[in-house]
Amino acid sequence: MISATRDRTTPDRALRWLTVGAIGAMAAACASVEPSTTTLATAAGAPSPIPHYDWHYQVDGREASLVFGVESSDDILMGMSCRAGSGKLDLFAIVDTPSEIHLESGGDTERFTAVAETSELHDGHILSAQAPTDAPVFQRFRRLGWIASLHDGRRDLYVAHPKTAPDIDRFFAGCD
Repeated sequence: MISATRDRTTPDRALRWLTVGAIGAMAAACASVEPSTTTLATAAGAPSPIPHYDWHYQVDGREASLVFGVESSDDILMGMSCRAGSGKLDLFAIVDTPSEIHLESGGDTERFTAVAETSELHDGHILSAQAPTDAPVFQRFRRLGWIASLHDGRRDLYVAHPKTAPDIDRFFAGCD
């Protein structure tokens, strides 16, 4: 189990990225799409992307973010941010019950000790944690283009669409 060291800025940074993404998305438009955690397996066995949900990559100076949700909405499920070259990620996840951030990609799993805050934009809580970019689960995510959040008795798959899959590698390359 990897235990992320908490510094005083971890929740603030995660909330800042969530707020920036939500404000920008709400300013663009509000979409009302019901969240779905159902995915279909492709012939190769990899999960398929969910319509309307995708990974959204942004760079602002030396800060980068990769957020999974519906474009142009406040429907955001998970995200990560980093400072260029830091080798560290600030993670956040939206969950019903506060706990740790438990991620899986292609069989690799990691658990990250998280700080929970009640979400003002979503039902539930925002978990935030720090993690190294070289953790096996992130290296597998970088190669496969999908990661799963294991929480509240569910396995929610966050799968990149083909056109955005290269952004995952771009994000991690900038963080390393």
